[in-house]
Amino acid sequence: MRIFISCVICLVFVFSSLAQTTKQTIIENGKSQYTIVIASHADTNETKAAHALQTYLQKVSGAMLKVVELHDGDKTKYLRKIFIGQSCPEYQTLSHHAYSIKTNEYGLQICGNTTYKTLESVYVFLEDFIGCKFLAPQVEFIPRKKSIQLSVDYVYDPKVETRTVHSKLFYDNPEFAAKRRVTTSGFPGFVQEAKVHSFHRFMPEKTFFASHPEYYALVRGRRLPTQLCLSNDTVYHIIRDSVEALFKRFPECGVISVSQDDNTQYCTCDRCAAFDAAEGSPSGTMIRLVNRVAKAFPDKTISTLAYQYTRHAPKHLRPEKNVLITLCSIEADRSAPIAEKSKDFENDLKEWSSVGATLQIWDYTTQFTNFLAPFPNIETLKPNINLFVNNNAKWIFEQHSHNPSELFELRSWLMSKLLWNPSLDYQTVLTEFTDAYYGKSGSLVKEYINDLHRSIQSYPKFYLFLYGDPSQGFDTWLNEEKLKKYNTLFDEASATYAYDTTMQQRINAARIGVDFATLEYYRLNRPGYPMTDIQGLNTRINRFEKAAKHSNVKIINEMGLPLDDYLHAYNTFIQTSSSENLAKGSKVTLKYKPTKYAREDPQTLTDGAFGGWSFYANWLGFLDHMDATIDLGEEKSFSQISINFLQVTNHVVFYPLDVSFEISHDGINFEKVSVAENKYPLTKESKINEIQNFASAKKDMKARFVRVIGNNMKSPPYWHHAAGTGAWIFADEIVVEK
Repeated sequence: MRIFISCVICLVFVFSSLAQTTKQTIIENGKSQYTIVIASHADTNETKAAHALQTYLQKVSGAMLKVVELHDGDKTKYLRKIFIGQSCPEYQTLSHHAYSIKTNEYGLQICGNTTYKTLESVYVFLEDFIGCKFLAPQVEFIPRKKSIQLSVDYVYDPKVETRTVHSKLFYDNPEFAAKRRVTTSGFPGFVQEAKVHSFHRFMPEKTFFASHPEYYALVRGRRLPTQLCLSNDTVYHIIRDSVEALFKRFPECGVISVSQDDNTQYCTCDRCAAFDAAEGSPSGTMIRLVNRVAKAFPDKTISTLAYQYTRHAPKHLRPEKNVLITLCSIEADRSAPIAEKSKDFENDLKEWSSVGATLQIWDYTTQFTNFLAPFPNIETLKPNINLFVNNNAKWIFEQHSHNPSELFELRSWLMSKLLWNPSLDYQTVLTEFTDAYYGKSGSLVKEYINDLHRSIQSYPKFYLFLYGDPSQGFDTWLNEEKLKKYNTLFDEASATYAYDTTMQQRINAARIGVDFATLEYYRLNRPGYPMTDIQGLNTRINRFEKAAKHSNVKIINEMGLPLDDYLHAYNTFIQTSSSENLAKGSKVTLKYKPTKYAREDPQTLTDGAFGGWSFYANWLGFLDHMDATIDLGEEKSFSQISINFLQVTNHVVFYPLDVSFEISHDGINFEKVSVAENKYPLTKESKINEIQNFASAKKDMKARFVRVIGNNMKSPPYWHHAAGTGAWIFADEIVVEK
């Protein structure tokens, strides 16, 4: 990159230059003698670029420059002109991914190697050399300058050639995406019907499985429609024919994904197992298949995943040149850079790079189970991107929440900045956004972000997981003391703009993470945030709801849980927790041992803390039935027994088939009260994430012991991606009402 700039606007950039530059006074005292020039055959992108430059220069200086077409016979075409795109004398000399901004004897030239890159180049010029800041689709900072004088020799070839931030801010606002130089879709150039996890699209279960189970994976001795049998030659021919048909339907597309479905139930038949063993990884059969497809379409790109069980590179096979390896970092600990705490992924990255694979990185930047929760991974973005770049990744896909989420505008902007230039200083970039977007409260928002990261770093053994929950940090980095500190910071930030509605909305949007975490902390019913604080709860949930809806939050996790469902359930939880529960604190005896979650502590079921929407959030998990007996301590009169169960279908957490309720006077002889059936039996259309209350029939009862039995289905149905494995049930809070 060559840059030399001297100018009379607010900042002066000075770099050594390898080319002769000429100082140009584009605007002086609010007036200009320059004309913006486009080629006579300019396309839509170049026309947009010219008019964007015209608009912003007028906003900056008040000068309105004309936009004209350049014709070959124009003898004055090299006098006081700003050349855009194909009208630039040096347009044809740019390298493949280059962006160029130059002043010379011809005037000012702004262009990219393609007409779309020319549009992006105009925004580079406005941002880096004029001082505009494009912070969000409707939020930008425009400096006011009467004069603009430049001497520039700038050629930039980004290290990351295809830059994607999975955010609606870019997908729904193409102009903003151009300003930030990121793609306007998650899979540019792909056949959209087969952009990832495509096996089931090429070979649907309903079409082939019943008549040809041998096309599908052999898992623990049983054919299941979870993955395909990649050593079956017919499978290859069906996939190849499907790929050919899709390319014919979408001739404008150059990439298609031939990749595993989103589960780990791959084929272990003798032929697949032998080939994978020889290659040291199940990627062996995968690359063998994908290479065959790639050879059949040499002028196209065949994408495949190096994901979970295929993440390790094969020992001997090498991907064809037109195979795009999409390496996924889903398992990485997000509390620190990958190179520090996720060595296995780093090793796989280096291995794929060393064999010359064309690499796309699929990175993850949000907590999928809680889009709105604090997720202190922001400081890891820069070192991770540099790690990818240093290992020859030219295409990076940062999978954010897509939907509005915690610090949504800041994260979207920051990721776009770092993908464009991974060498930028993180704290400088962070300060640039917080000061511009939050004004006088920016330092407080920045303090919150920095303290959040310092806090989790003080617990080096903590694993910050994409599928975790804020409740996992309530005794460590997100403890009560920290929550109170963060709430105080945002109270102060809010007070700074007490009478500014716009800034209040931005601050409250930034506070969504703290409010969400605090609401979840209330479920624990601890002294600092007790459920008896109804006024505080209502104030917080009202602010949270207002901010979330103003930010257009519709869902709060990857499973598609609607915000309205969360709010409704939370208000129901407030009512339930405020009523007297005769079982609270009672001793619990379990017939079957719980597995893993809630410290495997039976008392979770009567501790007065209610489970949230994530399986980490105070739920007791069982791979067997749940059979719990509660000793109320003495004979008590009551009218109903109830318990909640969680469902997260993509994580193999299902409702029990039914729940039985029994009572006893002696703890030995039990009388059945009633059986509550599952109101929502599991189907392919079931809600992915929800909570269901199972309750006994209401009647007058008197007993010392209460027994609750949740009947586990034990194994998912054959069509589920985890067929053949165990099924979970997650239970929390047994309530005995007067």
